[in-house]
Amino acid sequence: MELKDLLKGIEYSIIKGSADININKMQYDSRNVEENDIFFCIQGFKVDGHKYAQKAADSGATVIVCENIVSIESDCTIVKVPDSRKALAIASSNYFGEPSKKLKMIGITGTNGKTTSTYMMKAILEEAGYKVGLVGTIANYIGDKKIPSHRTTPESLELNELFNEMVSSGVTHCVMEVSSHSLSLDRVYGIKFNEGIFTNLTQDHLDFHKTFENYYNAKLMLFKSSNTSIINMDDAYGRRVFEDVNSKKITYGLGDGAEVTAKNINIHSRGIEFELNYKGESIQINLSIPGKYNVYNALGSAAACLQEGVTLKQVKAGLQKVFVPGRCEIVSKDYNLGFEIIVDYAHSPDSLENILKTAREFTKGRLICVFGCGGDRDKTKRPIMGNVAASLSDIAVVTSDNPRSEEPLKIIEDILEGIKTDNYLVLDNRRDAIKEAIKLAKKDDIIVIAGKGHEDYQELKDKVIHFDEREIIADIIKELF
Repeated sequence: MELKDLLKGIEYSIIKGSADININKMQYDSRNVEENDIFFCIQGFKVDGHKYAQKAADSGATVIVCENIVSIESDCTIVKVPDSRKALAIASSNYFGEPSKKLKMIGITGTNGKTTSTYMMKAILEEAGYKVGLVGTIANYIGDKKIPSHRTTPESLELNELFNEMVSSGVTHCVMEVSSHSLSLDRVYGIKFNEGIFTNLTQDHLDFHKTFENYYNAKLMLFKSSNTSIINMDDAYGRRVFEDVNSKKITYGLGDGAEVTAKNINIHSRGIEFELNYKGESIQINLSIPGKYNVYNALGSAAACLQEGVTLKQVKAGLQKVFVPGRCEIVSKDYNLGFEIIVDYAHSPDSLENILKTAREFTKGRLICVFGCGGDRDKTKRPIMGNVAASLSDIAVVTSDNPRSEEPLKIIEDILEGIKTDNYLVLDNRRDAIKEAIKLAKKDDIIVIAGKGHEDYQELKDKVIHFDEREIIADIIKELF
């Protein structure tokens, strides 16, 4: 591809060389550079790509794109841009033929509910006969083809490559989680969304955003790039989004003022039933995943799909087929234990509160919670989560999550600062903690194992180990029963 075509739509100046040259592939990691590639110098939080410009040139790059002028001892063309992340996003789209413009894009953002909602929308749209792509935390999908996911929203280069594969495979709609990180770091810069969905906003990722206002403003960016904003009006920040965006708006919630609503909600241990109402019509929905918050996820997902021309009948059929790994997943249903074990990804104060309040609604005995907090992440939420777990559970088992570079016991100390009761115990080994919870459980109890959900690994200081809680629970049950 010619460099001048790759740079279409980007403000730039040629510091050295010419734009009339052909490039091979695009790279932002110097370790991947090959002959005739173009290398984008990205300023990261730990690594500045400008420092690797010479290495990229030595590996064969013929073009270097930079924010800060770099000195290269070779015949490389050097292109200066105001913002290399935005340049990478636009160039990536150009390189792959602007694939997002060939898809009906539906983006969803918020602290909680993104993953479940994308699975719901995929199921509904497929019920309507569309081939659907999905970009998210658990995995990426091109129709039925599953592709491993390494972050909630990929970097713009990988994202556009994925969109291109979707287009080539006949995908018509792409539903994607849009994280606050991806919005702040311009991974989705230049993408126009048919619908943008707002779920909620509660404390998370303040290690990255520093302030809640920054966090909110990052989320708001999605709706400035959406033709239609679909907003949870039962959330205080949803009401603020409603005031702050000028696009077409569709509201959802449990209040009478919302356009897509739910009535007659019945929550039980194996699911939830409710009546979905839209424009004077209603339909009965039976979800196989419990939780009042999943009613909200269903409403937002339904609103987006209805906007895409899907019928209420197709919404019903799609929602009733949904299964989301690690989201209020009942892993004990194949065993006759007398009590239930639920695995959930909850790793923020609000999501932990949601799953515990949900479980409490159908707990006849005691509620036992196993949880921890991740290392190298927002430390301020640790005591808050400790308080949530201890106050909403009968027994809280505090353990390790993904400690990463931190000491597990130090993370646990931070959690314990928020616990003011004596209904907890500490077992830093997560397998031991799960086993203890199962040993403690009696008839009609509910165990909620929170924090890792779909993850099948644990990140330790010097390695990543295989750690699938479903397998661990199965092994423990064999040991004990």
